[in-house]
Amino acid sequence: MPIDQSVALGAELPEVAFSWTASDVALYHLAVGAAADPMDTEGLKYVDDAKPKVLPTFATVAAGFHATEAPKVSFPGIDIDLAKVVHGSQQVTAHRPLPPSGTATTRTRIADLQDKGSAAVIVQESETVDEQGNTLWTARSSIFAKGEGGFGGERGASSKVELPDRSPDHRIAVPTRPNQALLYRLCGDRNPLHSDPAFAKKAGFDRPILHGLCSYGSVARAVVDELLGGDVTAMADYSASFAGIVLPGETLNLDVWDSGDRLLLTATVAERDAPALGNVVVVKK
Repeated sequence: MPIDQSVALGAELPEVAFSWTASDVALYHLAVGAAADPMDTEGLKYVDDAKPKVLPTFATVAAGFHATEAPKVSFPGIDIDLAKVVHGSQQVTAHRPLPPSGTATTRTRIADLQDKGSAAVIVQESETVDEQGNTLWTARSSIFAKGEGGFGGERGASSKVELPDRSPDHRIAVPTRPNQALLYRLCGDRNPLHSDPAFAKKAGFDRPILHGLCSYGSVARAVVDELLGGDVTAMADYSASFAGIVLPGETLNLDVWDSGDRLLLTATVAERDAPALGNVVVVKK
């Protein structure tokens, strides 16, 4: 059905209560490329049985970690075929170190609707609090729905990040594995776009693609490991837009500009010289 912005815009979604364990955290870290070398003692801290360190990007999967069905794009005033949808952008702000296990509640609302003509952008904002009511993280994400524009909404302003006019300060290669999407889907994202060749073809791709949030998490992990001394708490805020697809097994090349309190990045696919992530900003703590 067409988007009904009079119903959708500002709508509060049902709150979600959930719990997670150190094993969930470890699986997520493996799915974004952590502990690739079993002799790397720093990398092994991501999968420690008792108290693993936790990437802030675990926030993107925590609430739905144990989901076993494909997600549905069904909100008040919005009902869209999953095959039309791709992730547009993601931002996570960590208000305190994420605990390796716990119970929390997430509250989400539809914060913005953008009418791009041939497509719609749906923006959600959420806050996650622990059992004591302390805010653990806030998040903002958007999805891009092909063919769902024309509902009469505002187009929305550009959020492009301007990069410094100089060579990057760092270059980092982030390899992915051929089966990485199959591993990442065990973190709760069962969208068949990432595992079913027939569904991927229906969506317009030659083969299943890597989850955008897997690329997002893999880049965060590489930045923490290579530029933040392995300190997951040094990443206070992390945002990116999804500029293109990544096929499992490809390598992401990161160009990084250090501006003191922030890191600005681009991520391109090495094998195709194609964009993967853009408007990437890491705010240091």
